[in-house]
Parts: sequence; structure tokens; C-alpha cells
Amino acid sequence: MKNGIISALIRGLCIDVTGKPHIVVFNDWELIVPKTAMKVEINLKDSEQAAANIIRSAYYDWKKSDPTEDGKVSVPSCVAVSANGKHAGVCWIGEDLDCARKCLDEKKSSHLAEIHAQDSILIDMEKRSGVVKNRIALVTGGAQGIGEEITRNLASAGALVFIADLNINGAKKLANKINDTEKRTAAIPVEVNVSSEESVEAMFNTVALTAGGLDLCVSNAGVLKAGSVLEQEISDFKFVTDINYTGFFIICKFAGRLLRAQNYTAPDWKTDIIQVNSKSGLEGSNKNGAYAGGKFGGLGLAASFAMELIEYGIKVNAVCPGNFLDGPLWSDPDKGLFVQYLKQGKVPGAKSIADIRAFYESKVPMKRGCTGKDLMRAIYYIVEQEYETGQAVPVTGGQVMLH
Repeated sequence: MKNGIISALIRGLCIDVTGKPHIVVFNDWELIVPKTAMKVEINLKDSEQAAANIIRSAYYDWKKSDPTEDGKVSVPSCVAVSANGKHAGVCWIGEDLDCARKCLDEKKSSHLAEIHAQDSILIDMEKRSGVVKNRIALVTGGAQGIGEEITRNLASAGALVFIADLNINGAKKLANKINDTEKRTAAIPVEVNVSSEESVEAMFNTVALTAGGLDLCVSNAGVLKAGSVLEQEISDFKFVTDINYTGFFIICKFAGRLLRAQNYTAPDWKTDIIQVNSKSGLEGSNKNGAYAGGKFGGLGLAASFAMELIEYGIKVNAVCPGNFLDGPLWSDPDKGLFVQYLKQGKVPGAKSIADIRAFYESKVPMKRGCTGKDLMRAIYYIVEQEYETGQAVPVTGGQVMLH
């Protein structure tokens, strides 16, 4: 059992006790254990479920000596972990990453007394407007394009966002900009190749050790190489499929493992995996079969994984946006789709990029392309809606209507 899984189990306990998200920072070089720390002894050969029971039992033992305030529940700010009789590390807990790191720096081991979040038959409008506030999110392909818009929106809404990208320098630059703007640690860069199991597994382990777990995984990384089935090279077809289809499988595999561990100690806490799919996953795309085929397949994976993973409180859904005509995928002057489609003659009679754009806008009842704001409203809806999974939510301006 890896330290990242232990962190997720401890974070799940904090969520279960308080009804609120927390951050858990795992520190494996801390040797001094504060007397007031909650202490956990784990056998690494135990199952995750067995470890969850041990952690919960340790919490009840710790709570006996804790002076809980009236009307509040307590969680430790410090948990000392031993594995197979040896000191493994110390977890420091806070309501956000900066608070948890402050506890670590100051060796603050007192309890955290909080009012438990109560369920209600009424919609809490304040909670609705802050649906991702204080939650931990990860966005693949988050350093540029629509991924950057998703990352910026989540951070602005109060989430801690891991910017997962093969372009690590771009992720670092974006994280610095976001943190300066938000005046807190709101974004953390992490390198990943979504088509590599080893890379994706390492990424989620980093997330767990840095923050303790995850609430929202947005699988956004994607590539596109348009081409006729009569002409496209198999290498291009495989490149697109490896990222858009197989990459989503790999993300769900390792995100699911982390979220499952968290669920063992927080069985009532819902978490989300959301694939940024496409309108092309709902209706196909002429001379763009590799892309559309991977997106169609992604919807099949989302529906199938949704059926399996809901056992662990994990919702799996997809958002299917229309064309982001103002984004780099379409508008890049050298490699954008406007340029590609003009060269390929995909739009009969088109003589300029303006003709291509007008053609695609004319297909949308609302007469414009999709924007980042449109997509974010769908993402927030999925996170807030606890009674839905396995869905493909269109964000197409009416171009695709489900029945």
C-alpha cells in the first residue's frame, strides 16, 4: 500500500466526519511525532478496506481525549502513520493547501473543530455558487487551450487545481499566473503523458501525497489530425486514438483507484470523473474519423465505467461541446482546423477562412461557436447533480439535440 493511498484514506475520514473537503499533506521525512497527534498503525499487506477500518478506529481512540466544542466535530490537524512497525510519515491536515502546509511548518498538532455540513431538502444557493470551492481538481491538458480555461475557472471558483500536462513548462507558467491572481496556492503543475500508464500512475500518486486525494478529475487532453479514411496514415490514426480513447481509459483506471481508496473512509462523498468529449462523439465528423471514432468510444467507456465505479461514489460523465471556433484548435494560423479544412476542400466552395467559419456557424441554431463559459456551466452542473452518472451532456448551441 503506497503512502498516497494512506493519504486518501485519511482525507476520506476527514470528509466523512465533517462533510467538507480537506487537504492532507503527507510528509515522509518528519521524525518527531507530536503528543497530540492521531496515531495510526497499518500493515502494508492489509487491504485498503482493512486499512480504512483501522484508521476509523484510530480516530475514535484519538477523539476520546479530544475536547470537542459544543455543536462541532473534531478532526486532527496531524496524523502520525506507522507501517509494519516502522514510522512511515506524518499527515498534516487543513481546509486548504496553505493551511495544511502552515500546520506542517509550525508543527501545529491541535484539533480542528468544525460544524458538520448538514444535508437538506432545500438547495443551498450559497453552496451551489461554490460547487467546487475547497475541492481538489485535476485537469489533463490543462496548460493551454480549453484546458487552460477550465483550469482558470476552477481556480477562480475556489478549487485547488492540478495542471496536468506534457508541456510542464507551460503548466508551471500558468500555475504561477493563477497563484499570483488568486493570492493563494490555487494551482500546482504536474507532468503527465496520458498515453503512458507509468506516467499517469505517478501523477496521481503525486496528487495524493501533495493534497491527500481528489474530488474532480477532468480528462481534457486530446489531439486531432483530420484526414480522409482513404488517405490517412495509420500512424496518425493511432496517435489520435492513443490520446483521445486509450488515454481516457488510463486516466479512469488510476483516478478510479485513488477515488476508491478515499471512498472507503468517506462512503457518502461523491466524486467526479468528467471527460471533455465532443459534438463529434455524438454525430460523427466528415474526413475526421480518427477523432470522432475515439470520441464515440470515449462515451462508451464513460457509460461503462459509470456503471462500475458508482459503487465507490464515483460519477463518470462526459460533456460534448460544439466547436470552439475562437480557440487555437480552430483558429491557429498555421495548424488550426480552419486552415486544414480550407486546404482539404472540406467545405465545398469555400475560398477563405472566413468562408469556413461562416459555414460552421450556420450549422448552429444559436449562430456561434462554443465558449469556455458554456462548457464550465455544464461541468458545474455535473458536479452539483449527485443523482446522475453515465451521461453525455451536449453543449452545442442546439446543433445536436438528444432524444
